[in-house]
Amino acid sequence: MPNCNNCESFVTERYVRVFAPTNLDTVRVCPHCEDLVREGNETRKARSTRQ
Repeated sequence: MPNCNNCESFVTERYVRVFAPTNLDTVRVCPHCEDLVREGNETRKARSTRQ
């Protein structure tokens, strides 16, 4: 089962198909990550915490 590379949370295969870069089989950031967010093709530190 795929997990987030950042926080190790479970992510679905469908989520990976949509949000993972073409050459990766898992995502770099998921909705559970509080310290990183996706921005275009990159990831960056979150400017504020998520609620």
